[in-house]
Amino acid sequence: MIHCPERVMPGRLLRNIKEYDRILGAYDDASAKIAMDFYGRIVEGRIHRTSLINAEITKTAENAYRDVQIAFANEVALLCEELGADVFEVRRLVNRCPFRDMHIPGSGVGGYCLPKDPWLLLSSAKHSKKEVIPAARRVNEYMPLHMIGLVWKALEERKLEGKARIAIMGLSFLRDSDDTRNSPSLVIIDGLANRHDLIVHDPFVQRSYKVEMVRDANTAMKDADCAVFVTDHSCYKDLDLVAVKSMMRTPIIIDGRNIFDAEKCRRLGFTYKGVGKG
Repeated sequence: MIHCPERVMPGRLLRNIKEYDRILGAYDDASAKIAMDFYGRIVEGRIHRTSLINAEITKTAENAYRDVQIAFANEVALLCEELGADVFEVRRLVNRCPFRDMHIPGSGVGGYCLPKDPWLLLSSAKHSKKEVIPAARRVNEYMPLHMIGLVWKALEERKLEGKARIAIMGLSFLRDSDDTRNSPSLVIIDGLANRHDLIVHDPFVQRSYKVEMVRDANTAMKDADCAVFVTDHSCYKDLDLVAVKSMMRTPIIIDGRNIFDAEKCRRLGFTYKGVGKG
């Protein structure tokens, strides 16, 4: 009996399987030898032998650690919004200190592993104190709701009443991927669909979620009152903001991934609201 947890992600699956170090939990020496012979044909990284329970905990702890780090960044982002600061400048300066690695805040945490593995890690322990990891989950689950709040705030500032046309830019949870599992966009769509007319743009996802989806970004933003950038697809960085402003009915940008320069957007006449940008 062995356990060798994967360390993969969309877009890097085969590369990670081949190059990353792996953890090998084994019941006994005979199981370990068979597994080492098998994985040694595939994995170029080191294979670290340990017990089954250590391997199981390592897998879920890795993702819980990342979830907590992202939650810290998101909480600092919310603080910066309130105080009129730029979290991305704060992050740059924090990371100038040795042994600091502040993660990137954003519109939410998606994918298959990070939303569930923290709970799996905690599920077997009945008496341990559980505060940091559940708190991090709450922060990260809140971020798509915060994006919805930024939309409502921007529409109110522009005095737009009734149904607005809103373009959701990015349906997948990860840049340049077609993976929509637990995507923040799904929460945002659910939160806005009953009150507004939505259209979704994603160049990679094959199937839409509840509302119309298009492959052309200009089609999505044409006559839109608000463009909500949830995913940082590479193509969004090449958008001509002057052209975007001319095609939108109301120039509002909600930036969940630090895609655009806030001051440039405001100079061009956009109502701009971004995660972590006060």
